[in-house]
Amino acid sequence: MRFRTKLTNAETFSKLTASLSSLGKTCWMRLEPGNIRFTIIPDQGTQVWAQLPIDAIFDESSYILESNSGGIINLEVPIGALHRALRSAVDAKSAQLRLTQKGRIPLLALTIRTLSWAPGSNALGITAAPAPAPAPAPGTGTGPGSGSSSNDPPTITNGPTHAPPSSTTTTTDTTTGPARPGRERETVITQEIPVKVFHESAVEGLHEPRCRDPDVHIILPSLGQLKSISERFTKLASPGHGFASAASDAATKPTATGASAAAPKLELSANMHGSLRLAIATDALRISSVWSGLVNPSLDPGQLSQGEMERLPSERMRAVPGDDEAGWARVRIDGRDWGKVLSVGRLSPRVVASFVHETALILYVYLPGTFNEEDSCLTYYINSYAA
Repeated sequence: MRFRTKLTNAETFSKLTASLSSLGKTCWMRLEPGNIRFTIIPDQGTQVWAQLPIDAIFDESSYILESNSGGIINLEVPIGALHRALRSAVDAKSAQLRLTQKGRIPLLALTIRTLSWAPGSNALGITAAPAPAPAPAPGTGTGPGSGSSSNDPPTITNGPTHAPPSSTTTTTDTTTGPARPGRERETVITQEIPVKVFHESAVEGLHEPRCRDPDVHIILPSLGQLKSISERFTKLASPGHGFASAASDAATKPTATGASAAAPKLELSANMHGSLRLAIATDALRISSVWSGLVNPSLDPGQLSQGEMERLPSERMRAVPGDDEAGWARVRIDGRDWGKVLSVGRLSPRVVASFVHETALILYVYLPGTFNEEDSCLTYYINSYAA
């Protein structure tokens, strides 16, 4: 089993992992010959299913993927640790990601190279002899058994392997060019993220949620503004606030228990005439904010016949006048969870929301430069709570 590639878009990769890390601690990362998939399925809350073509974040020419499962590798990755490692790669000269192991522990090793300008020590350009390198910390370094001394990762046995949650860093400084008052210094840093490797049979039963055709499609307004207002509404209805009512917050589906059952619920609704409404209601107050003039995207007519288009719920909702409440589709969502979802705004400002009335809210997030293309899309599934 082998995986190695160079990163070509570390910034997008870093923003993606930042968005995912707000929704879960671990992520199912599926490496395929043409795509890479990221999936988060928490015990409760929003599911994320993301699919990106290899060239969206990796160098296709250096992409090496080999396994006994048809060229597919399934990893469970601590997404927060991966994000912290990727932050250092954003401004790096180059970055490489590979699958390796230390002992019997599988690792994702991220190696980055950075250049810095080191000034000379005096006016004549005579530099002091380099100080001896510090002894490597236990478990790190580039010596035998470190797991990062070879460019070719060793064979890894399929199957889940429990790994410690920490990562290690190795730094090496080298000087390029002749001695002069100022010189470039290259720093090589390797960060190791413990992962678990799963056989294909262990994940073949995982599938995206299936929903009926949505009632409303709408492009969301500024996610920063929507997040700010959502957090303000959530705070007003939180237990302990002067306007909060625990009774109104406790009405949830039977499956919602514990902290989620007591969390404030926002009502989000939209129609097929470019309007979006965010509201929250308690025994003490009801407040709402409305956006108008938004875009309701049309489905590709080339994929459906005229008769099929007319039978779609969204087309029937489009025929309802804009001032008629019957033309609005609504969902009730967890306010705190919704605030985390909206952090996807750091990755892309363009998000299409699909409302399945009183059932679910589905968000489609398209990477910049790929709008209206399904190749690079993050899909968020948010269940609606009962009124």
